Amino acid sequence: MVLTSHSRMGETEHKTGFWLEEFAAPYYVFKDAGLHITLCSPAGGHPPIDPISQLDEQQTPATQRFEADEVAKTHLTNTLRLVEVREADYDAVFYPGGHGPLWDLTCDPDSVTLIDDFYSAHKPIGVVCHAAGVLINAANEDESPMVEGKQVTGFSNSEEQAVGLTDIVPFSLQDELVKRGASFSKAPNWQEYVVVDDLLVTGQNPASSEAAAKALIKLLLTD
Repeated sequence: MVLTSHSRMGETEHKTGFWLEEFAAPYYVFKDAGLHITLCSPAGGHPPIDPISQLDEQQTPATQRFEADEVAKTHLTNTLRLVEVREADYDAVFYPGGHGPLWDLTCDPDSVTLIDDFYSAHKPIGVVCHAAGVLINAANEDESPMVEGKQVTGFSNSEEQAVGLTDIVPFSLQDELVKRGASFSKAPNWQEYVVVDDLLVTGQNPASSEAAAKALIKLLLTD
């Protein structure tokens, strides 16, 4: 699982990071399935949690389980540096969202290389919400966009508008995926929606986190 290290919303003083539900729900889907989980981030150590995702109204069974799980919290505190991670050592990769990835993981060369390597090795790749931004700079061997011709979803323009951040984010996730030739689809705001195209799994929003992780496991079992 690859997490953001970015903690500030653009040029504002508002804090951001990864969205807790989008980490916790997949984390426990993978853990309960008996998978070995490695956590990494560009800076290593403790990645920033978006404080809004820790508010009472944002809590879910998965986030509550995480808050009571000292082993998981210690695991999160000690993420590897992304540069240390190699595709050959793993069976799949999953990126939780939150606004943070738009600023660092989207253009992080180690992240882009990791995705390219997983894609070339025909291993499952999963992303949820804003983490779909990590796909926009990934490329095929012929340098064409990896998402060209792919069915994808992610945090939609209407959802970004609803949270009032359209003018603060560095780019529109939906628009950038479409510009690169992806076929973008979405459900109504905040509804669970997951798209699977070959070995690529994309989830629209926090409500899609658990389903996206389960879809990734299904690909692993099928493979």
